Amino acid sequence: MKRRLAFAIAAALVATPAVAQGIKLPETLTWTAYDVGSGGYNQAVAIGNALKNKLQVNLRVLPGKNDVSRTVPLRDGKVPFSANGVGGSYLAQEGVFEFGARDWGPQPVRSLLVNNSDALLTIVTAKDANIHTIADLKGKRVAWVVGAPSLNQNITALMAFANLTWDDVKKVEFGGFGQAMDAIIANQVDAAFASTISGNAYKIASSPRGIRYPVIPHGDKEGWARINKRAPFFVPAWGAEGADLSPEKKVEAATYPYPVLMTMASVDADLVYNMTKAMVELFDDYKDGAPGNVGWDIKRQVFAWAIPVHEGAIRYFKEKGLWTDEHQKHNDGLVERQKVLMAAWQTYKAKAPSSEEEFVKGWMKARAEALTKAGMEPVLTEW
Repeated sequence: MKRRLAFAIAAALVATPAVAQGIKLPETLTWTAYDVGSGGYNQAVAIGNALKNKLQVNLRVLPGKNDVSRTVPLRDGKVPFSANGVGGSYLAQEGVFEFGARDWGPQPVRSLLVNNSDALLTIVTAKDANIHTIADLKGKRVAWVVGAPSLNQNITALMAFANLTWDDVKKVEFGGFGQAMDAIIANQVDAAFASTISGNAYKIASSPRGIRYPVIPHGDKEGWARINKRAPFFVPAWGAEGADLSPEKKVEAATYPYPVLMTMASVDADLVYNMTKAMVELFDDYKDGAPGNVGWDIKRQVFAWAIPVHEGAIRYFKEKGLWTDEHQKHNDGLVERQKVLMAAWQTYKAKAPSSEEEFVKGWMKARAEALTKAGMEPVLTEW
């Protein structure tokens, strides 16, 4: 018995380094993530537990309340990685909204992995409004949240699937996201943008009005082209998690990755390679550690997304036989887009007006002109 126990202990001690073999990370790593208690924060903590248990790596998770606070330490070289959102990744790349301010500008962001879970970030509607498709939004009351341009842009993009604009719906303005969601329950509005796993979505589902998600067929290539022209970060998805959703009751829809494990172009390629490798090869150790962690599965990755993949991550994907010539072409195009944006920023900033309001307006114009001249879609021309 003692010999069997000693053998088991010895085997365990040998197994731990075997898992870590080939993954070289510093003893302490730091990520920024969403605020304490959020889905993104909880996922990062679960990943940290796996890193500690398997690689003896301590992951410090710094919570940030918004896109800017999560991205500042990354930009300033204080942390190498962030479990960020579309705002801190795609919008930072584009130099728009908060990232179009004088002290920001387009950022050379890179991704390692994106989380594509079974939950959706999409348009939610009251079931009694009989909105089965995006086209059914015509003439309906749709929430516009004042001071949340990226939120409103998401609805704008999804409505474009059916060639609808805000002129085709009844725009109802609200001072905040929570107010907009409560207004669905109060029958003041019929549709808004939200996560299917948000508390608000469950409240709507349990209200007398009920909840429904408009179907967005994945096979409609023209409709998807219209979505991605306005919001390149949206991807096709089957929603199976959230209010009135389940694996047996899925909806064909659109969403975007959350969170995005991102870094900057200048971060060491070996560090990025090993972080990517750890995320993929330790997946089974953290996939059940927090809601939504299943979305980090290598099988769910979208390699041709809205921001470039870091060269260190590409090295790992090539080793796994996952990286194609088409992925590389797409990535090269995104890197070139960033060069155009950053060059335009430097040129504009050198002679920009001192007024903050005029500065932003001037940048909107200069940015759109530079991208158009380079044969690229501006996507956003004002915000």
